[in-house]
Amino acid sequence: MAMRQTPLTCSGHTRPVVDLAFSGITPYGYFLISACKDGKPMLRQGDTGDWIGTFLGHKGAVWGATLNKEATKAATAAADFTAKVWDAVTGDETLTLAHKHIVKSVHFTQDSNHLLTGGNDKVLRIFDLSKPEADPQEIAGHTSAIKKALWCNNDTQILSAAEDKTVRLWDRSSMETVKTLAFDVAVSSMEYIADGEILVITYGKTIAFYDALSLDLIKTVDAPTSIHSASLHPEKDFFVAGGDDFKLYKYDYSTKEELESYKGHFGPVHCVRFSPDGELYASGSEDGTLRLWQTAVGKTYGLWKCVLPEELVSENSDTLYCPATEIKA
Repeated sequence: MAMRQTPLTCSGHTRPVVDLAFSGITPYGYFLISACKDGKPMLRQGDTGDWIGTFLGHKGAVWGATLNKEATKAATAAADFTAKVWDAVTGDETLTLAHKHIVKSVHFTQDSNHLLTGGNDKVLRIFDLSKPEADPQEIAGHTSAIKKALWCNNDTQILSAAEDKTVRLWDRSSMETVKTLAFDVAVSSMEYIADGEILVITYGKTIAFYDALSLDLIKTVDAPTSIHSASLHPEKDFFVAGGDDFKLYKYDYSTKEELESYKGHFGPVHCVRFSPDGELYASGSEDGTLRLWQTAVGKTYGLWKCVLPEELVSENSDTLYCPATEIKA
């Protein structure tokens, strides 16, 4: 008989969860940040979902959130026309980067020294975090709001997806477009896998995989519902996707076969990502929760034991605020 998937539920947010990201694996484990329309991004222990702290300071919905590899810095993109950079160990705000419109996307270079932002003013910006008072580099070309912007190819190039139904590859030094992909509908999400240079794009009901350097199509898979987000397993064995029908779908990457689908959320799934070790994937939903799902159901890992109670609820997750002194590294 098939093992029953028991997701860990992470509560605490009061509005839809619209973005999430994992750190790399650090000496303290790995970490998970969530962006929410409540304006209060949260940091959690990645393997258990345990709440560590809430970053307080934005005055509007937070649309994007990211951590650097070491989980020492966080960045957030918000509707208050700012991106903020935070000390992820103390929870302190270290920089506020003013923009001309709603900011949707933030991404650190691998050395954590530069931050790439994108949003509703259609311009990509590169901030030198060591010179925050200096004007950012600006890259124009998109004709509608930018949804996601990611460093790729060892931070020498940039991938961006916008409401203008294009994905563009840019050269960082020349700031010119190298290649453009055009779609019939707006792209809903984009994930870049450095190991193997794979780009995962979702649009409509389609999950598409591209070579990130050439933007040549590798394969597409059509899901039963409109998809908002998808993520490829670090070992490229599986990918997961979520969207309008509240379910999480897991597919075999090589055969494209649907392996499993799970309903746990009570609203559309806005974002899904595999952990850096590939042992779990996290989903964020319109229902205001994050859920953590096991890649190999029934394996003992994190808070999961081989025999499971009906529902596991992450420790500490109902505590919304915590003084900065309690935030553990």
